[in-house]
Amino acid sequence: QVQLVESGGGLVQAGGSLRLSCAASGRTLRNSGMGWFRQAPGKEREHVAGIRWNDGTTKYADSVKGRFTISRDYFVNTVYLQMNSLKPEDTAVYYCAVTRVYSGNFSPGAMDYWGKGTLVTVSS
Repeated sequence: QVQLVESGGGLVQAGGSLRLSCAASGRTLRNSGMGWFRQAPGKEREHVAGIRWNDGTTKYADSVKGRFTISRDYFVNTVYLQMNSLKPEDTAVYYCAVTRVYSGNFSPGAMDYWGKGTLVTVSS
């Protein structure tokens, strides 16, 4: 089992920045993939960014490329999502998730464990 706790959400004006954190505990993250997802009201959950725990290889949704950066701190089992140039359409609940074995597949159905989410609201 892996427990994931997100933090860092809040209200920000368009063009602003936020940094989300996801602290993991309970099981080694070696060989895993960790990702950030979001779900806006009335929409399906979508992948935002993912990272391979072992070597830091990253993957981004087209909608956030150049604005969001995913990173990890290997020593404190934490993944971050730096979000810059935020837009109102980025408003959503952001979830952290992990897959036990990294495959490069960051679709929501491929993830094994989920956090409870943190709300990000971007005002225009």
